[in-house]
Amino acid sequence: MEKFIKIGKNLAKLRDLNALTQVQVSKILKINRVELSYYETGARPAPLDVLNRLSELYGTELIDILEMNEKDLTVKSAFAFRAKELNELDLNTLADFRKIIKNYINMRRIEQKA
Repeated sequence: MEKFIKIGKNLAKLRDLNALTQVQVSKILKINRVELSYYETGARPAPLDVLNRLSELYGTELIDILEMNEKDLTVKSAFAFRAKELNELDLNTLADFRKIIKNYINMRRIEQKA
């Protein structure tokens, strides 16, 4: 249960770093805001598909959501996009853009290892 609480805190911190509300995030994920709140408090474990979609929305890796070191989490999310008054289409476009950036970074890592 303690692990779910830590993951929940990471989810809430990432949401805050991206200046998003629970309402905005729940609309993008197409889940109830109360459900998101349960995930952020650790009252319920978030399903893997939800965690993956959150990592794309927040522009981070899934492992960062599971990361136990709060300082590392803050550093890794330094490029979080902070904007007010974004609509659902804007947020989905940002999530798609972040996904492209994550894929590019992963391709570069693979290329450097080869």
